[in-house]
Amino acid sequence: IFKTRIVSKYPLNGVLPDSIGNLSTSMEMFDLSLSEIRVMVLGSIVVFMLRRQRNRNVPTQAESFPATTPARISYIEIERATQGFDQCNLLGSGGFGSVYKGMFENGMTLAIKVFNLQIKGAFKSFDIECEVLRNLRHRNLAKVISSCTNMDFKALLLEYMPNVSLEKWLHSDDHFLDIIQRLDIMVDVASALEHLYHGYATVVVHSDLKPSNVLLDERLVGHVSDFGLAKLLGEGESIAHTKTLATLAYIAPGRVSTSCDVYSYGIMLMESFTRKRPYDEMFQENLSMRSWVYNSIHVSPEDIIDVTLIEQEETDFTKKLHFLSSILELALNCTADFPSERLNMKSVLTNIEKIKHEFLH
Repeated sequence: IFKTRIVSKYPLNGVLPDSIGNLSTSMEMFDLSLSEIRVMVLGSIVVFMLRRQRNRNVPTQAESFPATTPARISYIEIERATQGFDQCNLLGSGGFGSVYKGMFENGMTLAIKVFNLQIKGAFKSFDIECEVLRNLRHRNLAKVISSCTNMDFKALLLEYMPNVSLEKWLHSDDHFLDIIQRLDIMVDVASALEHLYHGYATVVVHSDLKPSNVLLDERLVGHVSDFGLAKLLGEGESIAHTKTLATLAYIAPGRVSTSCDVYSYGIMLMESFTRKRPYDEMFQENLSMRSWVYNSIHVSPEDIIDVTLIEQEETDFTKKLHFLSSILELALNCTADFPSERLNMKSVLTNIEKIKHEFLH
């Protein structure tokens, strides 16, 4: 969930030339002693090392993204594109920094994720996102365009999503998603997660799946984003939970594994079709979102489904109710208390695509 915050300008240690250049020296023939030659060679090495050290402080495009980066993007260009990181361009703030809309002089519009390096774990978060996004390509994963980094400033430049996020469309009065649009987005998310687990040599567990991290493009296609808390696991591996900045209401109890993302997906599936957040005031210690859905699904499912999706006066009310109930049943199967009882993501994707097919036909 984004929190409004003004982010001050970031320091810059000065922009240096892109390359040192080649030092060419024309010399007349001299009869130099061996000691003089040694001094000259040593001096050249010292100059080279000093200039190389200075160049390390230049914010520059990360070498991680050579295939997708059209040109080098500097800190100065980012500052101009965001109007000095002005609040009017602030798209939102998360655990490790803020995201700005940047409009560049060449007409390109990007989302710029600026990491707050004062927050513990921000450096690691940046490195993890670079590791994940440079190795994974999928239509439903956020696409990184470039990066800008030095010791004082780190930012990822991502494809801009004009429809912001699933969070905005679910919980804003001036936005509306119909049944199929919501289902399509959840199919997109399931497809992205399935790729995270099987599209790369190392399994990637997102660890912070929630509606605000599902970005929507101009066609309302879902793109999973924000891998700052992601975990890279070997096959069949799990690790203990650490204290993170993830939203607790979406996190499964137990060790971090792919089944934790399945749990988060199930909670998000419930939220998408009930329009209730898992941390709403109605959910206290004795009543969680899952227990609320579980207690109602076979008794009066119409009481928990988003009222904007179904009306009893509709001619296809029964068909819609059955369809929506099957979605919530799938969500319950994703959020079982024991990880071994939850569906795997391949099964989730197969099931939700089957539900969509049956509803349309």
